[in-house]
Amino acid sequence: MTPTTTADATRATVQKFLELRLAGDTEGLTALFADKVDWVLAENPGVPWIRPRSTAAECAAQAEELMEYTVPEDARASVDAFLVDGKDAVLTGYLAGTVRATGKSFEGPFALRLTVEGGRITRHHLYENSLSIAEACTP
Repeated sequence: MTPTTTADATRATVQKFLELRLAGDTEGLTALFADKVDWVLAENPGVPWIRPRSTAAECAAQAEELMEYTVPEDARASVDAFLVDGKDAVLTGYLAGTVRATGKSFEGPFALRLTVEGGRITRHHLYENSLSIAEACTP
């Protein structure tokens, strides 16, 4: 089905983002992110996969780095809401995982705001339980 409105195109792009993320397709994610991305994820010096990013390749690599530092079999995420308004989308849900180096778990709610322009993601703002993640990374 071809998207007929901006909201339809945004929804289709975000759904593609989720599929690529689940598949661990870094190349596909790199193509989906814009050349420059407004990336917000509160910097957390004790968490190696949480750092500033701005290019398509850096943004796409976050998923790969997350799998490197956490136990993939323990990763869980659920989406409770998927709201779209024009070029903006917001997903809310719950995530959990285990840090490979410490064996400690983290969990909590999240909200992800994405903006899609020209079929590519130009904004990625993720709000999550950074305290739980930082504690899980502390030996």
